[in-house]
Amino acid sequence: MPTIGILGGGQLARMLALAGAPLGLRFLVVDNATDACAGQVAPLLRADWRDFDALAGFARRVDVATFDFENVPAETAHWLATHTLVFPNPRALSISQDRLAEKTLFGEIGLDTPAFAAIDSRDDLARAVEHVGCPAILKTRRLGYDGKGQYRLKSAADVDAAWAALAGAPSILEAFVPFERELSVIGVRSRDGEFRTYPLTRNWHAEGILSASFAPASGTDALAPHAFGHARRIAERLDYVGTFALELFVHDGRLLGNEMAPRVHNSGHWTIEGAACSQFENHLRAVLGLPLGDTAALGLSVMLNWVGELPPATPVLAEPGAHWHDYGKQARAGRKVGHATVCAASAAHLRDR
Repeated sequence: MPTIGILGGGQLARMLALAGAPLGLRFLVVDNATDACAGQVAPLLRADWRDFDALAGFARRVDVATFDFENVPAETAHWLATHTLVFPNPRALSISQDRLAEKTLFGEIGLDTPAFAAIDSRDDLARAVEHVGCPAILKTRRLGYDGKGQYRLKSAADVDAAWAALAGAPSILEAFVPFERELSVIGVRSRDGEFRTYPLTRNWHAEGILSASFAPASGTDALAPHAFGHARRIAERLDYVGTFALELFVHDGRLLGNEMAPRVHNSGHWTIEGAACSQFENHLRAVLGLPLGDTAALGLSVMLNWVGELPPATPVLAEPGAHWHDYGKQARAGRKVGHATVCAASAAHLRDR
């Protein structure tokens, strides 16, 4: 019975462990928090990301290691790869941690992006505003997620405030895109190079945090082949193994690359009940070298994120086709504490629910 090690003990690790239980898999989660919610469903090792003595013990106890989130230090991932199998590989993790490297990769595989410029000083920012224009978004190159590490510039008058807000961290300035839709591709690639995608997902965000996802996204027949092609080229360029997400904007009928996540992804949670094989099970299959599962949608699904606190469960559970997920986390403003997915056979039924 293989043991999978997961770096990071949040809800994604929790859902990976739950998906692996029917396959007879064992898990060991490592996190620097003693109350990480994945510890409620799998053994939890409390360790700092640079405690290599503890990580050596972790490596000895697992057959393969993977990630719950992308902010595990790249040096830790590289060190771990010398002690056990690690999927996705540390290079994929490193690139996704750096927005400049990520945008550069998108350009290399032919995926357009909003105009952007690298920012290492206040003068760089002033020059970039002239080049990129406003409105624009200043984003830290590293450690930003769910709207963190970002500042929106409405005009050149915001340069000083933006530079101060990000404390002078290496950043990129990105042109604001008046997009028509946000889409994501959830892709999975196996050890032997087999590649599959789930149907395109349409996403809505509130204050930088995913609020809702709908799949399969309607009106995307012309865009889907291009989106899937971009995802495949990224996976092959990185020799990626596992599930990942590619986030896209639709602007004037064309796709623009926003970000990629080297892990299972919030916008793929609908696959737990809404697809033949969930993104979580397929990630486990991929990292273990098992055949990939069917990624077809079973109908239509909407995933609703619970942020800050959980609403009452009873009204949701009373709805046919509704599924409730409580992550076992303390309520806190801006924190993802759960989600619900509503599945239906038709758009009319889904709208009603």
